Amino acid sequence: MTERRPRLLYLAFYFPPSRASGVYRPRATANRLTELGWDVTVFAAPLPFLYDSIGSVDEKLMETIDPRVTVVRPELNRFVWQTNLRDYSKFRGTFPQLAQSLYTWGQKHVFPEHYASWARNSVRRALRMHARQRFDVVLATGNPFASFGAAWLFHKLTRTPYIIDYRDSWTLDQFKEEPRFEDGHPAWRWERRVLKSAANSLYVNEGQRSWHADRYPEAADRMMIVLNGWDVDTLPATVEPPPAARAEAGEHAPRFSFVGTITGQQPIEEMVEGFTRAREHSDMSAAQLDLYGYFGFFRGSDQVLRKRFAAVDEAEDGGSGGEDDEPTFASGVRYRGPVSKTELAGVYRDSDVLVFLNGGGRYVTSGKIFEYMAAARPIVSVHATGSAAEELLRDYPLWFNPGGLDLADIAVSMVEAAKAAAGLDERQVAEARAYADRFERTVSLDPLVERLSELAARRRGVRGAHGGR
Repeated sequence: MTERRPRLLYLAFYFPPSRASGVYRPRATANRLTELGWDVTVFAAPLPFLYDSIGSVDEKLMETIDPRVTVVRPELNRFVWQTNLRDYSKFRGTFPQLAQSLYTWGQKHVFPEHYASWARNSVRRALRMHARQRFDVVLATGNPFASFGAAWLFHKLTRTPYIIDYRDSWTLDQFKEEPRFEDGHPAWRWERRVLKSAANSLYVNEGQRSWHADRYPEAADRMMIVLNGWDVDTLPATVEPPPAARAEAGEHAPRFSFVGTITGQQPIEEMVEGFTRAREHSDMSAAQLDLYGYFGFFRGSDQVLRKRFAAVDEAEDGGSGGEDDEPTFASGVRYRGPVSKTELAGVYRDSDVLVFLNGGGRYVTSGKIFEYMAAARPIVSVHATGSAAEELLRDYPLWFNPGGLDLADIAVSMVEAAKAAAGLDERQVAEARAYADRFERTVSLDPLVERLSELAARRRGVRGAHGGR
């Protein structure tokens, strides 16, 4: 038997050039498997949806995709995103109420998500490709969770094994820590169906895995934890001490940075007010907190979040809170705008302290924390106690934990972190990076690579195949 490369169908709706927070795990997974000799085909969101419907792209991310990865973009019915009558189909324009009724019926009786049409079109495209050259295994990541439904249907039609990756939870509200849907909602039925047939399901932390194991005990023995990680192509191989440690005493103002997307679940006010109090310390009067990233994930979400910063600004009688590209908020907090992941190394290099602003608790790790640790800078937590990230940070040597959202404690942690940054030497920085190395992405992905390889080998009838290694 002539051995061929294992072939993967990867259902990853949010894939470059999308800038959604979950895009980095599929990006890294596709690249890693391709590097290991896999033939990877990714089914992703149609570009008109990313550019026109939600306006959420980072075009430079496309340059980081291995050119050997095949990207297919099945069509999506953008019914709920159409706000202009001129975008309506002839049928919807002529019979708007009937069109809405049919769409609502499909959400209730076919699949309970607005991305269902993409899933159906994905299965059709995949079946045609499968007829020409068989896929050995399917990997589906959510959200959207229509990708899970597509993997299930493709499996029913072709018997191809599939793994589902809970990058986010479907039926669990990870921030409120309660079920997302009422009893009887079709999402519960679909989730049970998908988990029953899946070869494995993946979770980003133990809290997330255990919640699903308790609810679906029949699938618990096939549930795996695959942590997120940091990517070697976005950070340097070695890290030098922060600017504060390289400057002469008294000649450098501490520079704090937040990197990531600002969302409504994060304790924005506590971060800004805690930093304001920290600046009352004699060594912190000129300290700066720079915010790098977007306000929200979708077009139009930035105004609500900007208003929250402005409210703190007014309360503190601080900066301008203007509408320019880089407004200054209260007490030295400046918004620097979005930075492509391909350019983040410079931001981390020029930062003294990183602020880990996180919403959610035991079910939310946040992929950004791995990158923060790899930057080998002091990290100040600004989140409620019980975050899943605390388990990772506990042994990180430069973690400054206020133990909650008390403003005085946040301020103290920020002052202490700035002092630590000024005294860091190369040995301490190297120790911090060494701890982060255990979460480098290829290490984190190894359990998934092993399992996919087992399934592909079994499917092809080849023993011991391991993705080309």
